Amino acid sequence: MSGSRRPSADRVTLEVVARVAGVSRATVSRVVNGKASVDESLRQAVERAISETGYLPNLAARALVTRRAEAIALVLPEESRILGDPFFGRVVSGVTSVLTPLGLHLVLLMTGRHTREQVVTDLRQGRLDGVILIHTYPQDPLPGQLVKARLPVVLAGKPQTSARITHVDVDQAAGGALAARHLHALGRRRFATITGPLDAPAGQGRLHGFRDTLTALGQSAPLVAEGDFSRDGGAAAMSRLLAAEPELDAVFVASDLMAQGALPVLRRHVRRVPADVAVVGFDDSSAALACEPPLTTVRQPVEDMAAELARQVLTRVDNPEVPPAAVLFEPTLVHRDSA
Repeated sequence: MSGSRRPSADRVTLEVVARVAGVSRATVSRVVNGKASVDESLRQAVERAISETGYLPNLAARALVTRRAEAIALVLPEESRILGDPFFGRVVSGVTSVLTPLGLHLVLLMTGRHTREQVVTDLRQGRLDGVILIHTYPQDPLPGQLVKARLPVVLAGKPQTSARITHVDVDQAAGGALAARHLHALGRRRFATITGPLDAPAGQGRLHGFRDTLTALGQSAPLVAEGDFSRDGGAAAMSRLLAAEPELDAVFVASDLMAQGALPVLRRHVRRVPADVAVVGFDDSSAALACEPPLTTVRQPVEDMAAELARQVLTRVDNPEVPPAAVLFEPTLVHRDSA
């Protein structure tokens, strides 16, 4: 039989990975051990080579040397919310795209008082190396506890605490502004919006960007109905908007999932989309494609943002003295059939 065979994972060495990636063994070692001081193009080349060769780090040996658990926790909202929202699957995909090639484990945890106590204890006792927090609430003590204890933690979204904490976010206000300019350019003039929770930075930022941009364009402030980032919440908010203004002709919905709930309400009120009402969502998730018609939406690059969260937490595991950072991604508008 001719042709080469991929070597078995237990025979693949750092030297083999280095040869495939076209880099030095030292560079491969730094990537495998989660070191921050690697150029991004070299890091990607090494991660591709790891995938191609099937290299598996010797986690037991590495743990003895590094004194690490080789595990990162991803703390998510309560399970009932996760099951219905495609956003969280995209977060997991982005985080594992960085951790898996390095042989690191991802530990999923749900929010709750016991979870907060467990996270702090596990970090202090070495059962976890770092934590990525998703969607904390304003009074959540966990971010401040972790920062005060000088433990490796990064946050998805703008902090709602005075503690200085590394975070990764999309420019929420810029996303709302994109929606406002697009709907205005279509000639719509009776504007409304279904916001996210207004006690959360994402809900506030998207509303402010939308409303402030309409004002700058010489338009009246939009009618506002608060939602909760759920399908049912979007449906209920859309009903409230139509009761207040049956002739509205443009709606910015602050998540695709809420838009998926809002569109059937418009159909029941015999309001055609986009002929009578133009609708713009936010996220560019699978829910946008499941809408009828397919949803024009503001895209936040969730997988890229989640991968950056993973890189940031690994940087802080490697060097706890690295100062807090704020990484902001830019949104884009994806044109489909709803607006």
